[in-house]
Amino acid sequence: MTARAKVTPERAWLVEVSSDALIQAVRDCNTAYANFFASLSGKRAGRRMGAPRLRSRKDNRQSVRFSRNGFRLGLDGRLYVAKIGSLKVRWSRDLPSEPSSVTIIREADGKFYASFVVERDPTPLPGTDLECGLDLGLTTMAVVADTEGCITTVANPRQLARRQRHLRRVQRQLCRKKKGSSNRAKARLKVAKVHGKIRRARADHHHKLALVLVRDNQVVHVENLNIAGMIRNRRLARAISDAAWGLLISCLKAKAEQHGRIVHVVDRWLPSSKTCSQCGHKLAALALTVRAWTCPTCGAEHDRDGNAAVNILAAGQAERRNACGAHVRLPSGAATGVEARTTPIQRRSRRGIDALVGGEDVK
Repeated sequence: MTARAKVTPERAWLVEVSSDALIQAVRDCNTAYANFFASLSGKRAGRRMGAPRLRSRKDNRQSVRFSRNGFRLGLDGRLYVAKIGSLKVRWSRDLPSEPSSVTIIREADGKFYASFVVERDPTPLPGTDLECGLDLGLTTMAVVADTEGCITTVANPRQLARRQRHLRRVQRQLCRKKKGSSNRAKARLKVAKVHGKIRRARADHHHKLALVLVRDNQVVHVENLNIAGMIRNRRLARAISDAAWGLLISCLKAKAEQHGRIVHVVDRWLPSSKTCSQCGHKLAALALTVRAWTCPTCGAEHDRDGNAAVNILAAGQAERRNACGAHVRLPSGAATGVEARTTPIQRRSRRGIDALVGGEDVK
């Protein structure tokens, strides 16, 4: 198919591109249309997908993927790509195994990245009996309640809000430039660089927080949030997007799978905020502006987020108990295919979360 397209005079420029990259693009198109038609027929779970969009050379973010036949790694640390040549690479880490494919990405800020697909062996951590419940929010990024009765609050870094003033200034400069001019291209690059800094800072914080939670707890219980529906609230859409709860949950699941831990998702309709964690009394309604309340039955005073974290932990533990009342938990390493070994239960200190809350770097 790609060879036939190169013969056409209008597509003669395809000869300058590696055939491997063209084949990968055709495969991506096939996958996109297959997912689209499966979504229309109801065979694909989740929200209904839209029709695939064609690529454009004017897109600010572009990528190209090469299989094993389209690239090779040199002994001098360089990356050779077909029809492009030898590329000097600044490696962020050593590759754990032989890569099967590489994706060259040009971000909107003009920087190029090489993303490799490799196989990585699991690194299970020693087992522990500590579990935690995680309540996500906007006033605070997360409230963590563990089985030892400790409640820890992680502040919301608000990466977008911290750089909002700078972002507005460069966006005003972009609006003043004439469309299609070189000055507008330079102004667009400034805006993209600010957004890139925000994205990287947010990802760095979420990866560190997820690693601390997975390292200290055997099971992490989280809510099944309808983030796509919550973003439709125009008053909270920016704040919810800035918090990036979905990214944090994705980091938790990936690190838990790597280290032999478990991430358990509780029921979405659990009334965690308006249920008393002491006696189980449930309020009829609880406004979002109410951050603390007193139980009318037992008189216990609750912080809204702390009480929700305790209820999430209790609900997650109840869902994971079997008929005999014992916890249904795989031993450390069993979820990733590593042989389970009996290890003494170790008490994990909360140094990681304390350091993260205090702004220190977690190694």
